[in-house]
Amino acid sequence: MSFQPRRVLLISATIGEGHNATARAVEEAARRVWPGCEVVWLDALRIMGRWVPRAFNWIYVTNVESTPWLYDFFYDALWRYRWFATASRRFVGAWCGPLLRREIRRLAPDLIVSTYPLGTAGLDWMRRRGGLDVPVSAVVSDFSPHPFWVYPEADLHYVMSEASLRAMRRAEPDAVGAVSVPPVRSEFHPRDRATARTEFGFPATGFTALVACGALSFGAVERAVDAALRAPGLARVLVVCGRNDAVRERLLARGDPRVVPLGWVDDMPGLMACSDAVITNAGGATALEALACGRAVVMFEPIAGHGRANAELMADAGLAELCPEEAQLTATLRRWVADPQEVGEREERALKHCRAAEFDEQVAALADLPRHRGRRPLRAQDAFFVYATTPEVSQQTGAILQLEPSLDSTHQWSEHLAARIREHAPRLPMLTRRLTRRTGRRPQWIADASVDPVEHLSSRELRPEHDPEAFISEFFSTPVRTDRPPWELRLLHDPATGRATLLAKMHHALGDGLAVTGTLLRLLCDGPHPTPHSAAVGRTGQVREVLRGLIGLATSAGSPSRAWTGRSTPARSFGHLALPAVRVRAHARDHGVTSSALLIGLVAEALHRSLGEKRTGALFRVMVPRTARTGRGGAGLEAPGNHTRTLSVDLPVGPMPLVWRIRAVADALAAPDHSGQPEAAGAVLAGLGLLPAPLHAWVVRRIYGHRFFNAVVSVMPGRRRAAHINGSRLSRVLPVLSLADGVGVAIGAIGWGEEFGFGVTTDPGLAPEAHVLAAHLREAFDELRERR
Repeated sequence: MSFQPRRVLLISATIGEGHNATARAVEEAARRVWPGCEVVWLDALRIMGRWVPRAFNWIYVTNVESTPWLYDFFYDALWRYRWFATASRRFVGAWCGPLLRREIRRLAPDLIVSTYPLGTAGLDWMRRRGGLDVPVSAVVSDFSPHPFWVYPEADLHYVMSEASLRAMRRAEPDAVGAVSVPPVRSEFHPRDRATARTEFGFPATGFTALVACGALSFGAVERAVDAALRAPGLARVLVVCGRNDAVRERLLARGDPRVVPLGWVDDMPGLMACSDAVITNAGGATALEALACGRAVVMFEPIAGHGRANAELMADAGLAELCPEEAQLTATLRRWVADPQEVGEREERALKHCRAAEFDEQVAALADLPRHRGRRPLRAQDAFFVYATTPEVSQQTGAILQLEPSLDSTHQWSEHLAARIREHAPRLPMLTRRLTRRTGRRPQWIADASVDPVEHLSSRELRPEHDPEAFISEFFSTPVRTDRPPWELRLLHDPATGRATLLAKMHHALGDGLAVTGTLLRLLCDGPHPTPHSAAVGRTGQVREVLRGLIGLATSAGSPSRAWTGRSTPARSFGHLALPAVRVRAHARDHGVTSSALLIGLVAEALHRSLGEKRTGALFRVMVPRTARTGRGGAGLEAPGNHTRTLSVDLPVGPMPLVWRIRAVADALAAPDHSGQPEAAGAVLAGLGLLPAPLHAWVVRRIYGHRFFNAVVSVMPGRRRAAHINGSRLSRVLPVLSLADGVGVAIGAIGWGEEFGFGVTTDPGLAPEAHVLAAHLREAFDELRERR
């Protein structure tokens, strides 16, 4: 069954009406094949600037009507000089892409279809930077897809004929394409000619030519009328002037009863049904609509650039008669008036082309396009965790998912999970990319949509002599494999109790905690896929805040303590516990702090109790990641990749009452010195991507480790409503964080259902066993409960 997108984004532009007409056809088909899906539009030119639509329309009309030689020169240069085409596309992509990215993040579509080349350029820009993980397609309504139309990062280009497909490959050898039937609305279909003429008030007999040159009606419209009128036996010429009132006024002034000048026409399908031949000059939407209506098409004096190329390809395909001069148009119409059989043959040829496939089915196929075709470099924020990996410290993030007992056997559980992987994993971007590294180059993702459950899922049936904690430690201590999409699942099932536990780990370059959790839920959960919640973050792009944050980062460089840091070892210790969420929130209210501040305060207390003689000062520096997935410019809760910004916080670990420590932690988290720090950290990470890959890697290894902090502490938003896997309630989620080089502790917490789950990771060569810290966390929380 085809994937059902919830929201489809159409990117078009109002430059004439051709691109919008194609987009309307896609929208109509999308609503038929995916009932209930939301279809939203973006105008690429409006996104690029308020002045851009008017300016581009003026430039286009001026080039076509006044300086066609200039348009021809530009168009020919695109084909002749590949460097020029590449530079032009990159320039437009860099202009449109960042502006388009902001809107796409806000809309969070499941599928994007572009009908305007500059919009496709912006999508290509996003893809090359690893920032677009939904299927992206372009519908090229011109018969000749010139180099500005096609891009290697689009998953598919629909073109209008086999000749168009060959031209597309010549324009961009790395582009992927397929032949589409004309992308027109369903109302453009063959109709009885006599009935249509009666509805419009025209005589039922007599050869009728329709001149339609787009919404702007530019080009040789009046010469086309003159040439048509010279054909003996031609009864009338219908002229669609669109928005060009000047042309209509001049034609009306002639007073010729055979000429019917029309302004803007709402019923173009009916008007085409009235005609015997459609005369046009660009080979865009009007020509496609005429073919869909089964009408003979004439390309007269094609406009410069793409119009001429379209006309030649249509003529080569036998779908249009090319008449570069008035005499040829007159001769063609004279022949057709005298020989209705030739007109009938052209009509049959047009209908055969349009009936080669169903446009609805071709639109439906777009949702199942494989994501991430080919190679693309990692975003700087994701490459960070590739460079931070060392032989002793793997950068992977994971979770322990505990389910309520069920009657299913281990085999039944394994079969269900394997089926879920086969069905859903190929549609989840995070699960269909493989990591590759080349010396001196930024790491890249390679598409790998053939997900084999055998490579990603293992299971263990627990027996009385087994220690589940040993299986957990072995699973998370082993680095995730990178010779395949870097994620793994393991099922631990106890047939005696019916309890099932799922262990999951992913390379940190795939995404942060929210991305990992969201992807796991979409992969595994029954019914509607739950989404982790996230508190909104404010606008982060203010220059003053970022500058203040950069100053704060610079002045806080260097950890005030060396506790639990040093040379990392491969050994790992894992601990976990769960605290009742209602109690956590109640204690937070009692102390006038947020739940996150309370939990980090408990972590500070556990650190105080565990440090003992290792305590070399009253402060212990931790890195606290904060999500940047919501609010203005946010990435969205399910977007792959790392979208966090970190805060450097000195936790008080000296002797003091527990309630004082919690208050001190809350004050530290909200300290003015931290204003702008997360934004500045995000700007720094993005800026590192501008460095050559070897220098980028060297800087990451210098800054992400024991020189700057002692531990990683993360409190992640979760979900309160119930979720189910294979009918069993997902009762508990425990995060598993990775360490940094030379850092001995990482502690994560996530709110899930009725609990806050804690996961503790330690390097026993640098810090205490994880269960020691987990026990101190539990003791500190119990003391709060006793004092309530």
